[in-house]
Amino acid sequence: MQAFKTPKQLQAHRKKIIESRPADRKAIAVCAGTGCKAFGSLSVYDVFQKTLKSSGLDKKWELRATGCHGFCERGPLVLMFPSGTLYQKVKPEDVDEIVEQTLVKGKTIKRLTYQDPVTSKWFRREQDIPFYKHQHRLVLKQNGMIDPTSLDDYLTIGGYGGFLKALKMRPAKVIDEVKKSGLRGRGGAGFPTGTKWEICAGTKATQRYVVCNADEGDPGAFMDRSVVEGNPQSIIEGMLIGAYAMGASKGIVYLRQEYPLAVQRLGLALESAREAGLLGKNILGTGFDFDIQINKGGGAFVCGEESALIASVEGRRGVPKRRPPYPAISGLWGKPTNINNVETWATVPLILDRGHKWFSSIGTEGSKGTKIFSLVGKVNNTGLVEVPMGMTLKEIVFGAGGGIPDGKSFKAVQTGGPSGGCLPESKLDTPVDFDTLVQEGSMMGSGGMIVMDESTCMVDVAKYFVGFLKFESCGNCTSCRDGLQRLYELLSDVCEGRASMETLDLIEELAGTIRATSLCALGTTSVNPVLSTLKYFRDEYVAHVKEKRCPAGVCKSLITYTIDEKNCNGCTICAKKCPEQAISGKKKKLHIIDQQRCIKCGICKDVCKYDAVIVA
Repeated sequence: MQAFKTPKQLQAHRKKIIESRPADRKAIAVCAGTGCKAFGSLSVYDVFQKTLKSSGLDKKWELRATGCHGFCERGPLVLMFPSGTLYQKVKPEDVDEIVEQTLVKGKTIKRLTYQDPVTSKWFRREQDIPFYKHQHRLVLKQNGMIDPTSLDDYLTIGGYGGFLKALKMRPAKVIDEVKKSGLRGRGGAGFPTGTKWEICAGTKATQRYVVCNADEGDPGAFMDRSVVEGNPQSIIEGMLIGAYAMGASKGIVYLRQEYPLAVQRLGLALESAREAGLLGKNILGTGFDFDIQINKGGGAFVCGEESALIASVEGRRGVPKRRPPYPAISGLWGKPTNINNVETWATVPLILDRGHKWFSSIGTEGSKGTKIFSLVGKVNNTGLVEVPMGMTLKEIVFGAGGGIPDGKSFKAVQTGGPSGGCLPESKLDTPVDFDTLVQEGSMMGSGGMIVMDESTCMVDVAKYFVGFLKFESCGNCTSCRDGLQRLYELLSDVCEGRASMETLDLIEELAGTIRATSLCALGTTSVNPVLSTLKYFRDEYVAHVKEKRCPAGVCKSLITYTIDEKNCNGCTICAKKCPEQAISGKKKKLHIIDQQRCIKCGICKDVCKYDAVIVA
């Protein structure tokens, strides 16, 4: 690609590309995000490529491998333009039929379309599927439209339009535009982005840095990874705008080593941006110098915290430090440093391109725009959802999520990742925004959302997340390092039947101490799962303590497997599958479980077709 020397040259190239690719052109988008790749989407893409070429259809249909479409559990996904037809769970052997029936004859292959598990209704177009219909996709929308390795593809959808507009404005005016939009950091804290930029720009320094925090450590969360994999140029453009506004000349993307596809695609995007003259010295002849490098993190959860991230980039152990001074004043190597996460940077170009009034018209008074959530757990439609701020939990879980599978009832939803709170059914009408979630004992976090059904033990959930966080603690402060270990032990006592009612009081007191005295946000928010479950599901804790019973049948020390004589017909399947040979009985006769040998693995209940195995 040519190196653009002026904004006019870039603008002329954008116009030429857009005119050469009409909006109604025929195209096939095969999802090549990590999830769909795991399902074999690259093989699907290869077969499409060969079949289109051999049939001569490659002149009529454009084929592209795109980023994540969001509906991860249904991969591999194949989306066709301009019809919007979405095929799911596509296999290489389906390609010939798709080409013959859909591309040539214009017919829909029903078995490859989506069938709603609740209503049994079939959907052909992506926009009509409930999972997508309830969303407002701004950042994620672009993922399914472009080849993430193609700069021209990004330019086609309006890429670098925001940057070109920023170059026509004074830096202070750019910051003011971001401030007026109401954009708040999508990494978890929700600090006003424009204000953070203003503080950094206002420092007296000859060197400033902008950093993209792509160290996504929440279990089950993959929002940032999917944006980096699917649209890396949007992050580069956002950082360019921020660097121009704040007077920074160096940028860093702190990206998890465990995201190899994201590392690869971001690296390719940086190379193409440099070749086009969008990174480096004297960008577009404006005298603006800026470049970006990738720093790969080792996967420490605590390095998502700003000061720990900075320590890691500088080559030191990733340990948080007390603030102030904040990074915007003194960050990398003591220089002013602005840190925003992936989603924040990817949103900035949209604001500059379409204006602050457009963005601020979406969402609530205190939380503007949209937010991407990783919707996982006991919900029919798992994947990435992007919704306007203020949408209720109920609309997300039962609208985009399609409700709870297997006819079970909803029990709780945890928002905000491992440090978030668990909210019960009575809180389903809670609007999802930064401030309301905190008031209810949870938080927005970076966007993890885990749905739980009636088979979930809330004490076990609290124990699991405390176990994760104690392992991820940097160990720098006693309250977090030792407090979480002791809290985990107390929760284990509850789950294993060793606790008393005084134990619950001690858990509550210790959680409060950890929250009040920990050094960084990992410690102060680590007790949210405990305090929220104690608040909303205290009856389960009491059942574990007083009755020595786990109502959900999860905690092994408090459950017993028996066989109901009324339902057992002696089929012997449970005896055959028991790994410990703890089940005995003759064919067509009642079977019995030896409680001394039973390890409570639950296999007998899983394989029984007659509901004869009882958990009590």
